[in-house]
Amino acid sequence: MPDDTLRIGTHVFRSRLFVGTGKYRTNEDMVAALDASGTECVTVAVRRAKLGAPKGEGLLDHIDRRRYVLLPNTAGCFTAEDAIRTARLAREAGLSDLVKLEVLGDERTLLPDPLATFEAARALVKEGFQVLVYTSDDPVLARRLEDVGVAAVMPAGSPIGSGQGILNPLNIRILLEQARVPVIVDAGVGTASDVSLAMELGVAGVLLNTAIAGARDPVRMANAMRLACDAGRLAFLAGRIPRKTYATASSPSEGLLPQKGSDAASHAAAT
Repeated sequence: MPDDTLRIGTHVFRSRLFVGTGKYRTNEDMVAALDASGTECVTVAVRRAKLGAPKGEGLLDHIDRRRYVLLPNTAGCFTAEDAIRTARLAREAGLSDLVKLEVLGDERTLLPDPLATFEAARALVKEGFQVLVYTSDDPVLARRLEDVGVAAVMPAGSPIGSGQGILNPLNIRILLEQARVPVIVDAGVGTASDVSLAMELGVAGVLLNTAIAGARDPVRMANAMRLACDAGRLAFLAGRIPRKTYATASSPSEGLLPQKGSDAASHAAAT
Protein backbone atom coordinates (compact mmCIF):
# COMPACT_ATOMS: atom_id res chain seq x y z
CA MET A 1 0.00 0.00 0.00
CA PRO A 2 2.64 2.56 -1.04
CA ASP A 3 0.21 5.49 -1.20
CA ASP A 4 -1.65 4.64 2.01
CA THR A 5 0.23 6.88 4.43
CA LEU A 6 -0.70 8.12 7.88
CA ARG A 7 -0.14 11.76 8.82
CA ILE A 8 0.07 12.74 12.47
CA GLY A 9 0.86 16.39 12.97
CA THR A 10 3.93 17.09 10.84
CA HIS A 11 4.96 13.43 10.61
CA VAL A 12 4.05 10.96 7.86
CA PHE A 13 4.25 7.19 8.35
CA ARG A 14 3.84 4.24 6.02
CA SER A 15 3.60 1.73 8.85
CA ARG A 16 0.49 2.00 11.01
CA LEU A 17 1.99 -0.06 13.81
CA PHE A 18 3.50 1.80 16.75
CA VAL A 19 5.66 -0.32 19.04
CA GLY A 20 6.92 0.18 22.58
CA THR A 21 10.39 -0.48 23.93
CA GLY A 22 9.65 -1.74 27.45
CA LYS A 23 9.62 -5.20 29.06
CA TYR A 24 11.95 -6.96 26.61
CA ARG A 25 14.24 -9.59 28.10
CA THR A 26 17.27 -8.06 26.40
CA ASN A 27 18.03 -5.01 24.31
CA GLU A 28 18.95 -7.38 21.47
CA ASP A 29 15.43 -8.84 21.57
CA MET A 30 14.02 -5.33 21.40
CA VAL A 31 16.13 -4.34 18.40
CA ALA A 32 15.20 -7.50 16.49
CA ALA A 33 11.50 -7.17 17.33
CA LEU A 34 11.35 -3.55 16.23
CA ASP A 35 12.92 -4.54 12.95
CA ALA A 36 10.48 -7.43 12.41
CA SER A 37 7.47 -5.25 13.22
CA GLY A 38 8.14 -2.85 10.37
CA THR A 39 7.32 0.07 12.65
CA GLU A 40 8.60 3.57 11.94
CA CYS A 41 7.68 5.06 15.32
CA VAL A 42 8.68 3.68 18.72
CA THR A 43 7.53 4.78 22.14
CA VAL A 44 10.01 5.44 24.90
CA ALA A 45 9.02 5.96 28.51
CA VAL A 46 10.88 9.10 29.57
CA ARG A 47 11.19 7.72 33.10
CA ARG A 48 13.19 4.71 31.92
CA ALA A 49 15.22 6.36 29.15
CA LYS A 50 18.11 7.12 31.55
CA LEU A 51 18.81 10.48 29.99
CA GLY A 52 22.44 11.39 30.53
CA ALA A 53 23.56 7.82 31.21
CA PRO A 54 27.07 6.82 30.06
CA LYS A 55 27.21 5.87 26.39
CA GLY A 56 26.00 2.33 25.77
CA GLU A 57 24.08 2.05 29.03
CA GLY A 58 20.89 3.91 28.12
CA LEU A 59 17.88 2.58 26.25
CA LEU A 60 18.27 5.24 23.56
CA ASP A 61 21.71 3.88 22.65
CA HIS A 62 20.00 0.79 21.24
CA ILE A 63 17.47 2.61 19.04
CA ASP A 64 18.48 3.73 15.55
CA ARG A 65 17.15 7.27 15.42
CA ARG A 66 17.87 7.51 11.71
CA ARG A 67 15.32 4.76 11.21
CA TYR A 68 12.69 5.37 13.89
CA VAL A 69 10.76 8.42 15.01
CA LEU A 70 10.80 8.58 18.79
CA LEU A 71 7.51 8.99 20.63
CA PRO A 72 8.36 9.88 24.24
CA ASN A 73 5.59 8.98 26.65
CA THR A 74 4.68 10.14 30.11
CA ALA A 75 4.05 6.63 31.44
CA GLY A 76 3.89 6.46 35.21
CA CYS A 77 2.50 9.98 35.69
CA PHE A 78 -0.55 10.33 37.93
CA THR A 79 -0.99 14.12 37.86
CA ALA A 80 -1.25 16.66 35.07
CA GLU A 81 1.70 18.58 36.52
CA ASP A 82 3.94 15.52 36.51
CA ALA A 83 2.98 14.63 32.93
CA ILE A 84 3.62 18.17 31.69
CA ARG A 85 7.01 18.27 33.42
CA THR A 86 7.97 14.89 31.92
CA ALA A 87 7.00 15.99 28.41
CA ARG A 88 9.06 19.15 28.77
CA LEU A 89 12.05 17.10 29.93
CA ALA A 90 11.80 14.88 26.83
CA ARG A 91 11.72 17.87 24.51
CA GLU A 92 14.61 19.60 26.26
CA ALA A 93 16.62 16.38 25.90
CA GLY A 94 16.04 16.53 22.16
CA LEU A 95 13.90 13.41 21.91
CA SER A 96 10.96 14.84 19.95
CA ASP A 97 8.21 17.42 19.80
CA LEU A 98 5.81 14.48 19.71
CA VAL A 99 4.56 13.19 23.03
CA LYS A 100 2.33 10.31 24.01
CA LEU A 101 0.42 11.77 26.93
CA GLU A 102 -0.56 9.41 29.73
CA VAL A 103 -2.05 10.63 32.99
CA LEU A 104 -3.18 7.62 34.98
CA GLY A 105 -5.93 7.71 37.56
CA ASP A 106 -5.59 4.36 39.30
CA GLU A 107 -2.54 2.23 40.10
CA ARG A 108 -4.39 -1.07 39.86
CA THR A 109 -6.26 -0.64 36.57
CA LEU A 110 -3.93 1.95 34.99
CA LEU A 111 -6.99 3.63 33.52
CA PRO A 112 -6.53 7.27 32.51
CA ASP A 113 -7.67 10.16 34.68
CA PRO A 114 -10.01 12.04 32.30
CA LEU A 115 -9.86 15.43 34.02
CA ALA A 116 -6.10 15.45 34.49
CA THR A 117 -5.59 14.14 30.95
CA PHE A 118 -7.66 16.96 29.51
CA GLU A 119 -5.82 19.56 31.61
CA ALA A 120 -2.40 18.27 30.59
CA ALA A 121 -3.37 17.96 26.90
CA ARG A 122 -4.59 21.54 26.76
CA ALA A 123 -1.40 22.84 28.38
CA LEU A 124 0.96 20.84 26.16
CA VAL A 125 -0.82 21.83 22.95
CA LYS A 126 -0.46 25.48 23.95
CA GLU A 127 3.28 24.88 24.40
CA GLY A 128 3.62 23.57 20.85
CA PHE A 129 3.71 19.83 21.50
CA GLN A 130 2.15 17.41 19.03
CA VAL A 131 0.12 15.41 21.51
CA LEU A 132 -1.03 11.83 21.02
CA VAL A 133 -3.27 11.30 23.99
CA TYR A 134 -3.99 8.01 25.75
CA THR A 135 -7.61 8.04 26.86
CA SER A 136 -10.60 5.86 27.54
CA ASP A 137 -12.94 4.86 24.72
CA ASP A 138 -15.40 7.60 25.73
CA PRO A 139 -16.47 9.42 22.53
CA VAL A 140 -17.41 12.59 24.42
CA LEU A 141 -13.99 12.90 26.05
CA ALA A 142 -12.32 12.18 22.72
CA ARG A 143 -14.24 15.06 21.13
CA ARG A 144 -13.21 17.41 23.95
CA LEU A 145 -9.57 16.42 23.48
CA GLU A 146 -9.82 17.06 19.75
CA ASP A 147 -11.28 20.48 20.49
CA VAL A 148 -8.12 21.53 22.37
CA GLY A 149 -5.94 20.50 19.42
CA VAL A 150 -4.41 17.08 20.06
CA ALA A 151 -2.77 15.41 17.05
CA ALA A 152 -4.27 11.97 17.70
CA VAL A 153 -6.68 10.29 20.09
CA MET A 154 -5.58 6.92 21.49
CA PRO A 155 -8.44 5.01 23.14
CA ALA A 156 -7.59 1.89 25.12
CA GLY A 157 -8.83 -1.35 23.62
CA SER A 158 -8.71 -2.81 27.14
CA PRO A 159 -6.56 -2.22 30.24
CA ILE A 160 -2.81 -1.78 29.71
CA GLY A 161 -1.00 -5.11 29.46
CA SER A 162 -4.19 -7.14 29.92
CA GLY A 163 -4.10 -8.86 26.54
CA GLN A 164 -7.90 -8.79 26.36
CA GLY A 165 -8.07 -7.17 22.94
CA ILE A 166 -10.84 -4.79 21.85
CA LEU A 167 -13.54 -5.08 24.53
CA ASN A 168 -15.88 -2.39 23.20
CA PRO A 169 -15.76 -2.13 19.40
CA LEU A 170 -19.02 -0.15 19.42
CA ASN A 171 -17.43 2.80 21.21
CA ILE A 172 -14.47 2.68 18.84
CA ARG A 173 -16.88 2.87 15.89
CA ILE A 174 -18.64 5.89 17.43
CA LEU A 175 -15.28 7.54 18.03
CA LEU A 176 -14.37 6.99 14.39
CA GLU A 177 -17.65 8.46 13.14
CA GLN A 178 -16.93 11.81 14.78
CA ALA A 179 -13.13 11.89 14.65
CA ARG A 180 -11.29 14.75 12.97
CA VAL A 181 -7.84 13.45 13.91
CA PRO A 182 -6.32 9.96 13.66
CA VAL A 183 -7.67 7.40 16.12
CA ILE A 184 -5.05 4.89 17.28
CA VAL A 185 -5.98 1.96 19.50
CA ASP A 186 -3.54 1.87 22.41
CA ALA A 187 -3.31 -0.83 25.09
CA GLY A 188 -4.80 -4.25 25.66
CA VAL A 189 -3.64 -6.05 22.52
CA GLY A 190 -2.86 -9.71 23.17
CA THR A 191 -2.20 -11.24 19.78
CA ALA A 192 -2.24 -10.59 16.06
CA SER A 193 -5.98 -11.07 15.61
CA ASP A 194 -6.60 -8.17 18.01
CA VAL A 195 -4.57 -5.89 15.75
CA SER A 196 -6.42 -7.09 12.66
CA LEU A 197 -9.81 -6.50 14.31
CA ALA A 198 -8.83 -2.98 15.36
CA MET A 199 -7.66 -2.12 11.86
CA GLU A 200 -10.79 -3.61 10.28
CA LEU A 201 -12.85 -1.18 12.37
CA GLY A 202 -11.09 1.64 10.51
CA VAL A 203 -8.68 2.99 13.11
CA ALA A 204 -5.60 4.77 11.80
CA GLY A 205 -3.17 2.54 13.66
CA VAL A 206 -2.42 0.39 16.70
CA LEU A 207 0.11 0.95 19.46
CA LEU A 208 1.31 -2.03 21.48
CA ASN A 209 4.18 -3.24 23.61
CA THR A 210 3.51 -6.10 26.03
CA ALA A 211 1.97 -8.40 23.40
CA ILE A 212 5.32 -8.47 21.59
CA ALA A 213 7.79 -8.08 24.45
CA GLY A 214 6.04 -10.68 26.60
CA ALA A 215 5.58 -13.27 23.85
CA ARG A 216 7.54 -16.52 23.95
CA ASP A 217 9.19 -15.44 20.69
CA PRO A 218 9.04 -11.62 20.44
CA VAL A 219 10.49 -11.47 16.94
CA ARG A 220 7.94 -13.87 15.48
CA MET A 221 5.13 -12.09 17.28
CA ALA A 222 6.35 -8.74 15.97
CA ASN A 223 6.26 -10.11 12.44
CA ALA A 224 2.75 -11.45 13.06
CA MET A 225 1.63 -8.04 14.29
CA ARG A 226 3.03 -6.40 11.15
CA LEU A 227 1.16 -8.79 8.88
CA ALA A 228 -2.04 -8.44 10.91
CA CYS A 229 -1.88 -4.66 10.74
CA ASP A 230 -1.48 -4.74 6.97
CA ALA A 231 -4.21 -7.37 6.54
CA GLY A 232 -6.68 -5.48 8.71
CA ARG A 233 -6.02 -2.23 6.88
CA LEU A 234 -6.49 -3.91 3.48
CA ALA A 235 -9.72 -5.53 4.65
CA PHE A 236 -11.05 -2.16 5.84
CA LEU A 237 -10.18 -0.48 2.56
CA ALA A 238 -11.69 -3.36 0.58
CA GLY A 239 -14.99 -3.19 2.49
CA ARG A 240 -16.39 -6.30 4.15
CA ILE A 241 -19.67 -7.88 3.09
CA PRO A 242 -22.68 -7.20 5.33
CA ARG A 243 -23.59 -9.76 7.99
CA LYS A 244 -26.73 -11.75 7.20
CA THR A 245 -28.95 -14.07 9.20
CA TYR A 246 -29.38 -16.67 6.45
CA ALA A 247 -27.13 -18.27 3.89
CA THR A 248 -26.53 -16.89 0.41
CA ALA A 249 -25.18 -19.33 -2.16
CA SER A 250 -21.85 -18.33 -3.66
CA SER A 251 -22.38 -20.53 -6.74
CA PRO A 252 -24.75 -19.41 -9.54
CA SER A 253 -28.20 -21.00 -9.60
CA GLU A 254 -29.09 -19.94 -13.14
CA GLY A 255 -27.77 -21.04 -16.51
CA LEU A 256 -27.01 -24.63 -15.47
CA LEU A 257 -27.30 -27.40 -18.09
CA PRO A 258 -30.13 -29.87 -17.41
CA GLN A 259 -29.09 -33.15 -15.81
CA LYS A 260 -29.01 -36.32 -17.90
CA GLY A 261 -32.28 -38.23 -17.59
CA SER A 262 -34.33 -35.18 -16.64
CA ASP A 263 -37.58 -34.36 -18.44
CA ALA A 264 -35.88 -31.44 -20.18
CA ALA A 265 -33.01 -33.62 -21.43
CA SER A 266 -35.41 -36.31 -22.71
CA HIS A 267 -37.48 -33.71 -24.57
CA ALA A 268 -34.33 -32.24 -26.17
CA ALA A 269 -33.24 -35.69 -27.37
CA ALA A 270 -36.65 -36.46 -28.86
CA THR A 271 -36.68 -33.27 -30.92
